[in-house]
Amino acid sequence: MPPVGRLPPHVAYTVAMTILVCGSMAYDTIMVFPGQFVKHILPDNIHILNVAFMVPDMRREFGGTGGNIAYNLRLLGESPALMATVGHDSDPYDARLAELGISHRHVRHLDDQFTAQAFITTDVDDNQITAFHPGAMSFSHLNRIADAAYAALAIVSPDGRQGMLDHTRDLAAEKIPYIFDPGQGLPMFDGPELLAMMAGAKALAVNDYEARIVEQKTGRKVEDLGRDLAVFVTRAAEGSSVYTDGQRIDVPSVPEEALVDPTGCGDAYRAGLLYGMERGWPWRKCAQLATVMGSIKIAHRGGQNHTPSFEKIAGIFQEAFGEKL
Repeated sequence: MPPVGRLPPHVAYTVAMTILVCGSMAYDTIMVFPGQFVKHILPDNIHILNVAFMVPDMRREFGGTGGNIAYNLRLLGESPALMATVGHDSDPYDARLAELGISHRHVRHLDDQFTAQAFITTDVDDNQITAFHPGAMSFSHLNRIADAAYAALAIVSPDGRQGMLDHTRDLAAEKIPYIFDPGQGLPMFDGPELLAMMAGAKALAVNDYEARIVEQKTGRKVEDLGRDLAVFVTRAAEGSSVYTDGQRIDVPSVPEEALVDPTGCGDAYRAGLLYGMERGWPWRKCAQLATVMGSIKIAHRGGQNHTPSFEKIAGIFQEAFGEKL
């Protein structure tokens, strides 16, 4: 990725950024247990579970939905404004944002909280045990959309519950078009709340499992929701679909260089959507670029370790869909 001052020729870094990314910033601590959990957990004694796993392999990644989306927008040459809430341990992430040239003017620091953190232990069968501490993320409602009313486009991705409610409401009030990306936050909301957060949105982005949850909670099928906004449903290797104006547009997956880690693929996909929406592209083309971004990400571990040039992204896009970016 080019540092600030060496961006691709098609874009220049400016202070007046146009895409506002509302979402979490988090650290992901990933540990690998070189055995099988099943051999150390006794089913008959699970009510008194007390186990410890030696994990010689451990790494720490920069993550969070907001951080990942902003990172992928930067790969595309955008200068997003990230709106998030972090804790007293955020110095490494702050330095990373500065190095990447991502504005943190709307990143709030809380000295009495930790930055959101996920602790993930994986065994050799790819089973996972995860503990997530929301920390400062729970206070995302302290951030105000009015402070970033200059934005021309936004996304509300998983964050603190009240923050997601407030940000969707305020974006709608400011008439700023936005993508609603409930993701892992879906269990926090009931049907009427989800419909209210979608009411002012330009698009809804979910995976196929999340789409079923949205349907169950709202009582409306994605085909029906697609009459009011564009609904993007990702289906992993099967590609994705866009429901809009009574139509279903299917976009095939793009061959990946390797299948390494799906973490952050959805965030990369959403960055592609935002890039296309900012340029007024048809929904199909937005989904095509989104698919390319997800395909590139899956070949790398973590949500922010892929570093393709804009030219490489454009080349993959043209090869897959026969069209220039």
